[in-house]
Amino acid sequence: MVNTLKNSKSTTVDDLVHFIGHHTLNAICETAMGTSLQEMGEFQQQYREAVHEMGKIFIYRLMRPWLTSEKIFALTPMGKRHSKYLKILHGFTEKVIAERKQYHENTNGQYLKQVGSNIDDDIEVTGIKKKRLAMLDLLILAAQNNEMNDKDIREEVDTFMFEGHDTVAMGLTFAILVLAEHKDVQELVRNEVSAVIDANGGKLTMAALNDMPYLERCLKESLRLYPSVPLISRVLSEDVKIQSYLLPNGTVLHINIVDIHRDPNFWSNPNEFDPDRFLPEKIQKRHPYSYLPFSAGPRNCIGNTQMSILII
Repeated sequence: MVNTLKNSKSTTVDDLVHFIGHHTLNAICETAMGTSLQEMGEFQQQYREAVHEMGKIFIYRLMRPWLTSEKIFALTPMGKRHSKYLKILHGFTEKVIAERKQYHENTNGQYLKQVGSNIDDDIEVTGIKKKRLAMLDLLILAAQNNEMNDKDIREEVDTFMFEGHDTVAMGLTFAILVLAEHKDVQELVRNEVSAVIDANGGKLTMAALNDMPYLERCLKESLRLYPSVPLISRVLSEDVKIQSYLLPNGTVLHINIVDIHRDPNFWSNPNEFDPDRFLPEKIQKRHPYSYLPFSAGPRNCIGNTQMSILII
């Protein structure tokens, strides 16, 4: 992303969401699928366009309840566009899965045997450069153990690709916004990052990323004010009584994260940007479900795992 900015002839970025999303998609593609979009040529552009269009189609359909029916939706112009882009997405994922399987066949599966170990060095094996193990490798290993099939793998990868890049892109966009609005905070973040990088000989490691408490507080406060997803839905698996109201099993609940994050019962001066809200001593006193930027529990969002890495 930095190289793109350095090589740009323009002094401004016209669409920050699109720009950030371009690079978060690169990142999740490498971490989830073990391949670089930049090496895919024309196929890369088709895939990017399909991801972008599918996001718009999803919102279009979400706002029109009469399109919930698959049969009705398939007859509409938007339904036909959906089929077109879905075919591109599945074709891309299947291509990557096939190539990754071939890679492991060519290397006799020796790297799959090392799952869980720390493999960071690049080595040459039978003329093929070994890549770092990705989530896709773990899924392929599960398939070899007859725990999954190719369709299962594709579904998992597609989920990671969509949910892992879009939420992070929105979170980063708003984080950049609040840092731009608060120059004093921005300077403190820059000083912390510079100090950690200098202390690590100019390199960023996972250990170094864990040593940036002020940056982490800024990211959390940005996500409090501007969560990547404003609401989530859940289906009750049992009857729940809230004060005098009984919510029956099977009820669909819509949980408004934005309002929870700005509830004065939990947050003083809730509309102000204050990273120190997330000092350890203040977090301990706060209700655990007063802060839900990536939801919580077993269905929380995977975008949570990437935020701190990508903001650097």
